[in-house]
Amino acid sequence: MDAMAEMSQETGFTGESGAVRIQERLQKRHQARAEDAERRKEAKERQTVAEEKGEYFSTTFNAERASIEELLSSCSGAERTAVSQKLEEATNKTLQLQKFLNDSVLFLTQYELRQAQAALQKLQSSLTEVREEALPKKRFAFKARTKASDKAAAPVSDTPAPADPGSTEVDSASEQCGFSNMDNVSLTKTAEEVQKRDVLLTNLTNCKVRLFGSPSTLHLKHIDSCEILCGPVSSSVFLDHCRNSTLAVPCQQLRTHNTTDTQVYLHVTSRAIIEDCRGVSFAPFSWSYPTLKEDFAVSGLDQERNNWSQVDDFNWLAAGTPSPNWTVIPEADRKTSWDP
Repeated sequence: MDAMAEMSQETGFTGESGAVRIQERLQKRHQARAEDAERRKEAKERQTVAEEKGEYFSTTFNAERASIEELLSSCSGAERTAVSQKLEEATNKTLQLQKFLNDSVLFLTQYELRQAQAALQKLQSSLTEVREEALPKKRFAFKARTKASDKAAAPVSDTPAPADPGSTEVDSASEQCGFSNMDNVSLTKTAEEVQKRDVLLTNLTNCKVRLFGSPSTLHLKHIDSCEILCGPVSSSVFLDHCRNSTLAVPCQQLRTHNTTDTQVYLHVTSRAIIEDCRGVSFAPFSWSYPTLKEDFAVSGLDQERNNWSQVDDFNWLAAGTPSPNWTVIPEADRKTSWDP
């Protein structure tokens, strides 16, 4: 029995008009089957393309990561000049690897993305550790004033105390700069002081910090009740053991650890990562100063691309359920005026 006869029997349609209606149904059924087959074909092709892209990403990413790790390993026992060159190359490769990840986000699964971000975070930490071990930084000049009599005699100032005239501890312009062990002061670094350098802020309490220009990296450790505003950071911002503070910064990536009750006004071109944090809240970067646009150009960051609300919590992997450790600052509560 052919399809037409089967349809006649199923529907009870007879005669010429019935045959026309049966033919229409057959055509619709055939069209629906063809469309369904096409959808399955397209879905399979998309899956194949995604798998191929994912495989290419994984192979390329892992090979480049291994290359950077080998560079860092080769720093052990090398001369200072060679170490500086290797670290510069490793830094550039890491930045390129971050860009490769950013460009691949659309076709990566959440698991693949988190794995890659974790690998990049590990590379950044290794890079910092190797730099600190192989190229130890000279202590900042203001650390030289540790005598109780000096502290008692020194008035509260908006700038760090000057170096002891007889001290050999100077802040090398080619290395790390920043502020440490300060309380209840306002601190500023100019663009010339921070440009393309690693900036370290440690053990600050109740301080207001303004960093103009474009640093290479920004490290904040043991920050309590501070307001820290920074120009565009060309690579990473690392935040560790921060509490009751406010931070405003543009950067390529943000890594936040052991931080509580802190607001971050953020411009970030990848995705922010938090770990072992609670009470962290985010809003778009809103600090402005006259040379901000020029500093964005120096940093290489895309001023039009801001993923400030795309935050991955490494302590919260429940799919489809928001992490309780961070929130978005409501628009009505966001700070828009920064200078007194």
